[in-house]
Amino acid sequence: MAIVAVSISPLGEGPSVSRYVAAAEKVLSGYPNIKRQIGPMFTTLEGDLADIWQAIRAMQEAVFELGAGRVVSTLTIDDRRDKEITMEGKVKAVEEKLHE
Repeated sequence: MAIVAVSISPLGEGPSVSRYVAAAEKVLSGYPNIKRQIGPMFTTLEGDLADIWQAIRAMQEAVFELGAGRVVSTLTIDDRRDKEITMEGKVKAVEEKLHE
C-alpha cells in the first residue's frame, strides 16, 4: 500500500488549468482500487503502487490529449512496508499530537 501526492500541470496553457486537472481526475474513475482525495494543489492517491504508476501515466496522457505540448508532473511517494498506512491514518496521527 502506498500513498502518493501527484500534481500534473500543462505548461504554457494560461493562468487557469482546471480543465486539464479535471481531465486527469476523470481518468481515476477507471481505477476503482485507488482511493483519491483532491486538494487545491495536489491529488493524494492511496493503493497499490503499481496501479498508481499506471494511473498517473494515464492522467498525463489525458492532459496531452487536450492539446498540451508539455506536461510537468510532481510526485511524492510514501511506500511504507513495515505496516499498512492510510491517508486518514496519517492525518489522525498528526491531529492526535496536536492535542497532546
